[in-house]
Amino acid sequence: MFTLDDYDFDMPEDLVAQQPASRREHSRLMTLDRRRGEVGHRHFFELPDLLDAGDLLVLNNTRVIPARLFGRKATGGKVEVLILDYAGGLAAQQAEGHFVTDCLVRASKRPQPGSRLFFNDHLQAEVLASHAEIQTLRFSCPGGDFEALLAQVGEMPLPPYIRRTGGGQSATTDKQRYQTVYAKQAGAVAAPTAGLHFSEPLLKRLADGGIQTVELTLHVGYGTFLPVRVDDIREHRMHAEYFAIAPEAADRINRHRRRGGRIIAVGTTCVRALEFAADEDGWLKAGSGRNDLFIYPGYRFRMVEGMITNFHLPRSTLMMLVSAFAGRESILAAYQEAVTRQYRFFSYGDAMLIHPGLEGRATSC
Repeated sequence: MFTLDDYDFDMPEDLVAQQPASRREHSRLMTLDRRRGEVGHRHFFELPDLLDAGDLLVLNNTRVIPARLFGRKATGGKVEVLILDYAGGLAAQQAEGHFVTDCLVRASKRPQPGSRLFFNDHLQAEVLASHAEIQTLRFSCPGGDFEALLAQVGEMPLPPYIRRTGGGQSATTDKQRYQTVYAKQAGAVAAPTAGLHFSEPLLKRLADGGIQTVELTLHVGYGTFLPVRVDDIREHRMHAEYFAIAPEAADRINRHRRRGGRIIAVGTTCVRALEFAADEDGWLKAGSGRNDLFIYPGYRFRMVEGMITNFHLPRSTLMMLVSAFAGRESILAAYQEAVTRQYRFFSYGDAMLIHPGLEGRATSC
């Protein structure tokens, strides 16, 4: 179970969702009993019927920034930039009107340190340094309002498997739908996609049913798209991502755990944040920092009892995480059934509820 091929499966390309469901909560929802391996089929709007009053849903309130920029070099050549560390740039920012951050830069010829890049009349950047695939850029933004300029110039950094040919209705839809309805803290370059299925009315129904929510932040980075390049997965190193858990959130989660309540993580990002910040006894510590936790089979979960997640790429660290949580064979069998029943995969696709047991409840539609 430590070989990369152990996390491979065949999936037709036409199952990769290119557009979101017509309504957020109308995506399909597979249920998987993590102890018995039993699978059921519902819709996401039925989630309040599948959870218990008193369950605590943990949400990732990161907000995706329009991190993809298109511009030109001083020589006139085209350049594409993807901002990687917006939160780190904010934390280190000292001079007003300048913003320094790591980026991926794509051009016919890699720009060298000292090169200048131009995006519009108000936004340009200088290449400060190069580190392997990553370059450090210093953006010049008059007035210091880099976020406002990004909103004007930047595009949503959709995953490479979602194909777009330009602007139009899809671009307008992506700005709204590739963002959770509870997004607050700017800094992600990829959405916490399990949260895309929640709507405001669904959150209200959950609250009315006694199902609580609490928020933390983990800024999803470009590493979520990076392939595993080693045959022995134990040799893989995760790309570190910024996270923050407020004292009030940690206190609520710990009090809930003391009462014996179930903690349901919405997305693998919440799983990683909770498990990274928990001590050996499973008590959550407030704080912030860089999270490089790699979860694969053999990991002992200390906090999370249930998880809502999307269907992930073959051979990915996310496949390894859900395999650690529910068992590799159970996950691969569930994925095979998802393929057979033509579930929609990846960021805009359908969801899965991996639960500790839905005693006495019908699990098929």
